[in-house]
Amino acid sequence: MPRSAGQLVKPAALHPGDAVGIVAPASNLKREELEAGCAALRRAGYKPVYLDSILDRDLYFAGTAERRARELEKMFLDEDIRAIVCARGGYGANHLLNRLDFEKINNDPKIFVGYSDVSCLLTQFVDRCGFVTFHGPMVAKDWAHDNGVDLNSWRSALTSTLPWDISTNEGAAGLVEGEAEGTLYGGCLSILVSSLGTPYEIETDQTILFLEDVAAKPYQIDRMLMQLKLGGHLKNVRGIIFGEMMDCAQSATQDYTLPDVILRVVGDLQVPVAYGVKSGHVSSGNITLPFGVEASLSVRKGVVSLRMLESAISL
Repeated sequence: MPRSAGQLVKPAALHPGDAVGIVAPASNLKREELEAGCAALRRAGYKPVYLDSILDRDLYFAGTAERRARELEKMFLDEDIRAIVCARGGYGANHLLNRLDFEKINNDPKIFVGYSDVSCLLTQFVDRCGFVTFHGPMVAKDWAHDNGVDLNSWRSALTSTLPWDISTNEGAAGLVEGEAEGTLYGGCLSILVSSLGTPYEIETDQTILFLEDVAAKPYQIDRMLMQLKLGGHLKNVRGIIFGEMMDCAQSATQDYTLPDVILRVVGDLQVPVAYGVKSGHVSSGNITLPFGVEASLSVRKGVVSLRMLESAISL
C-alpha cells in the first residue's frame, strides 16, 4: 500500500483561472443544479469543464459504469485540468473500482474533491495511489446553493502550503477528551463499512478517523460502528471525529441522543472523540478536509481543535 511506504504525494495547488474538471461518478444529476454550481465556481475564479455525457442516465446512475470510469480517467489525464470536483454523490461510485486504471491515475495525481458515495474513491486514491484527496463541497450540491461552501477551508486546503486550523463551526463538541496526532482519513460511514471484506477495504491504522452520514437511524449508526470495532478497524485509530450527522434520528420523541449511542461503542477506545464537524452532508458551510495529511485533534473541556500539521498541496 503506497500510504505505508512513506509520505503521500501532494497534488499541485489550485490557482485563480485554473480549469476544474467536473465528473459524475455516481448518481445522475439535474442540468440546472450542475449549471448553478458551475456558475458559482466561475464567480470564485475557476473555469469549470465537463463532458456532455455527464448528464447521461442509466437507471439511477449518471450513465453506465464504463462511461463514468472513462470520464474520471480522462480528467486525470487531461493536462489542462488542474483539479477534479465531483458533481454529486448518491450511489454508484463502487461500480468504478474494478474498472479504473489506477496506474493511469497515479501517474498524474490531481486535487480530487467529493464526499458521500465518493468516499470509496477518496480512500482508494489515498490507499492505492498514494496521494492526498479532499473531502469537501460538490458542484451540484454545495456550490449550487448559497452558503453551501466554507471558503476558508477550501482555500487553506487547495491553495496554501502552510499548516492551518480547521474552524469547527457552530455545533462541534467534544465527547471524549484527549489529544492525538495521526493521518486524517475517512468519509461517509455507510460507504466505508461497505468496503470491508473487499479488495478495497479501508486502512484505518494510525488515523484520525472522520466519520459522517445522513438519514441513518441511531441503531444503524451503532451497527456500522460495531462492525468497524469487531473487525479491528478501530483498534489502532488515534482519534475519531464525527460529522454533523444530518437527520440521523429515530424519531422526534426519542429519549436519547446520537452522541449517547456513539459513546456506547467508541467511548472505551481511549482516544479523543469529537462530534459535529461540518464536512460532507451538512446544513451549510461544507468544510474541506484533506485526507492523507498529518493532523492533530484536541478535545479539552468540550472544545474541539483540529489542526493540519502540514500542507495538503504542493506549489
